[in-house]
Amino acid sequence: MVVWGMIAETLYTLALSAARPLLPLAARGEGKLARAVRGRRGVLERMAAWAAAERDPTRPLVWFHAPSVGEGLQARAVVDALRARRPDLQVAYTYFSPSAEAFARSVAADFTDYLPFDLAGEVGRALDLLRPAVFAFSKTDVWPVLTREARSRGVRLALLSATLPASSSRLGGVARAVLAPAYARLDLVAAISPADAERFAALGVASARRVVMGDARFDQVWERAQRADRAILAPFADTTQPTLVAGSTWPADEEHLVPAVAGLGMRVVLVPHEPTPHHLARAEAALAAHGLPHARLSAIEAGAPVQRVTLVDRTGVLGDLYALADVAYVGGGFGTAGLHSVLEPAAFGAPVLFGPRHANAREAGELLALGAAAEVHDAATLAAALRTPPDGAAARRYVQDNRGAAERGAEIIQRLL
Repeated sequence: MVVWGMIAETLYTLALSAARPLLPLAARGEGKLARAVRGRRGVLERMAAWAAAERDPTRPLVWFHAPSVGEGLQARAVVDALRARRPDLQVAYTYFSPSAEAFARSVAADFTDYLPFDLAGEVGRALDLLRPAVFAFSKTDVWPVLTREARSRGVRLALLSATLPASSSRLGGVARAVLAPAYARLDLVAAISPADAERFAALGVASARRVVMGDARFDQVWERAQRADRAILAPFADTTQPTLVAGSTWPADEEHLVPAVAGLGMRVVLVPHEPTPHHLARAEAALAAHGLPHARLSAIEAGAPVQRVTLVDRTGVLGDLYALADVAYVGGGFGTAGLHSVLEPAAFGAPVLFGPRHANAREAGELLALGAAAEVHDAATLAAALRTPPDGAAARRYVQDNRGAAERGAEIIQRLL
């Protein structure tokens, strides 16, 4: 297994190296990949500038990496808890997806940027510039070359709020072969549940290196709910209509959502996962076709009146807008992207609705079992669930009762230091 793992990791490295010259072509356009490639331009230079001006070698640095916003919520909670325990530390925070750019600015880190591509020259240079004592991955995103280069420099490695569902592709033959050496280099895997911790044995993580810490997103969304940005909520203060906040939606969600709300007397705040010009134009056309008056959030903030539907045309505000929700719809359950976070609306006590594809989201199943959520299959079942929503109080209790992982994660980092 070890030999096959090293061969697979070598092939992975060769494939990435061969693809490197094609990146200028991939940077064209406005898709997620293109924006991710462009965002990485100059990242090592930015790291070098920060390190020269701000890196204090007398202070240990902990480097957190979370690929996107969902994992970032977990990491941010641990960062906050660690900062409270160890204000002497420096913290770096990196991400992979361009959808996390705005979110990253909310993390209490000394340096934030994209993670360089997983090539020895790039991640090795980044490690030499930042000189972390500990590198903490969040949830799933473990990179083979990065772990190898970090281990060779004596950096301690952890995977926090780690998940490994029984259906995970990481347990498949090819992925398992490529990733097994990376998992073998981790000093500690801190899983969200005993079942997840046990499954990491299949990736070669010995029992002595597996613990259970829980899911730090519960801590993060709870704290966020307690301090929602009231400025963004102010334009909506005067309404008496019940409000649906539809968060992280994709066109596949909106195909059911728009006709479902057309026949109901609800105010709607529609928050696309990726508010690109194309997606916004498509959503506006659908709203107009169903006779739903609408305005973009940017226009409302500039003084335009609130309409029946508010179309949110920027990122980074959904966690606050859920404070408006009498009921929430979470996107991703009708497409292939996977269901987005159901914990954010639940923390506000909003009953949660979502589409049928939610096997990737453990919390969705647990909320369903508590009667705090409902699965919908089309516009008709969605409209019925909006008329008689699930138990929002049960959703809030679910989040409240599962807090504590952030402190356990901070304690793990302290032990590794």
